[in-house]
Amino acid sequence: MDERSLPLALANRPAADLRSDFPGLVTKDGAPWHYLDTAATAQKPRAVIEAMSRALGQDYATVHRGVYSRSADMTLAYENARRTIASLIGGGEDEIVFTRGATEAINLVAKSWGKANLKSGDRILLSQLEHHSNIVPWQMLAQEVGAHIDVVPLTSDHQIDLDAAEAMLTEQHKLVAFGHVSNVLGGVLDAKRAADLAHKVGAKLLLDGCQAVAHMPVDVAALDCDFYVFSAHKLYGPTGIGALWARSEILLEMPAWEGGGAMIDRVTFEKTTYASGPQRFEAGTPAITEAIAFAAATHYVQSVGLGAMHEAEGELVARLRRELTAMNDVTVYGPEASAGIVSFTIDGIHPHDLGTILDEANVAIRAGHHCAQPLMDYLGVPATARASFGLYSTQEDVTALLEGIARTRRIFGKGI
Repeated sequence: MDERSLPLALANRPAADLRSDFPGLVTKDGAPWHYLDTAATAQKPRAVIEAMSRALGQDYATVHRGVYSRSADMTLAYENARRTIASLIGGGEDEIVFTRGATEAINLVAKSWGKANLKSGDRILLSQLEHHSNIVPWQMLAQEVGAHIDVVPLTSDHQIDLDAAEAMLTEQHKLVAFGHVSNVLGGVLDAKRAADLAHKVGAKLLLDGCQAVAHMPVDVAALDCDFYVFSAHKLYGPTGIGALWARSEILLEMPAWEGGGAMIDRVTFEKTTYASGPQRFEAGTPAITEAIAFAAATHYVQSVGLGAMHEAEGELVARLRRELTAMNDVTVYGPEASAGIVSFTIDGIHPHDLGTILDEANVAIRAGHHCAQPLMDYLGVPATARASFGLYSTQEDVTALLEGIARTRRIFGKGI
């Protein structure tokens, strides 16, 4: 199978042109939809939609089991998808496990590697800005094995304070789990330094890469992490699938965590032996069509160029932060240089009210705690408004947002 619907030359196309590849970026009446919620989930290009449609239709068959040609072809396409996803982050195909998403990938590490390697008295280091998915699984593991969780504070510009992390880390720490890019603030972690600090005390480093892989080039070898997790739907792919990358030597030692078909070598009522490599962690019929669409999304963003995307989104972030900072009733959170995300609050206007009024003008933002309630507590607010950009975002989107904010302020009697 090939990516026949992929554009041949995307790299030189501006965001305004790329928008035509995304059927979701218009309203029901054909007006432009200013979608500024890509950090929650990205819109899908036709290349992804068509790849998934073909896989569900004319090419469909199961994988790994059939002796007929279409099953063999689909198996090749599925495993080629694994190689494609591995290439995105510089990993090996034997190091990529398909999961239902980043959340399941973190839970897999916690329940397999974590349960096998952590014991009572061991410690886990998290940060103040983590997504709930990078908090709750570790809390569950700590409660089960008797481990303890420590939390790194933030710097004055709301990034993970690695100086504080260095002072906190001890040989009791077995795992450090940080977001590579904050889903609320957009700050980019110095992941290589985090890896050096973790490894200095013998700990492993897991990076939540959901917000990183869709905005910038990632090379797990250069980052020197031990685990890397991400989801397809934030990378312009389908929901219901993600990936865990783990160092091959670590993955080989991790015990199976779910039982069923496909993850076995030999089953008897007396004893079961398990498959080797990633397949040991992929029980049951896999998300076949989703994996193929995941690969199509990967090809798409690689064709556009992650470096170019990061630069273009940076220009949008800079303008929006500059315009918001000029408003004396607006607080903007996070570092100046963020990866496609701007979170803010307006005095006297709840983010939910702002989001509702913006929706009337076909502007979509996120309003709430963004699955990061501990961070909201740290910032001293119940919620923030969040505008997040994608490869299809334009200056017109920023203009529409600013006009909507001005209208909202007028409605609340705040003037301009």
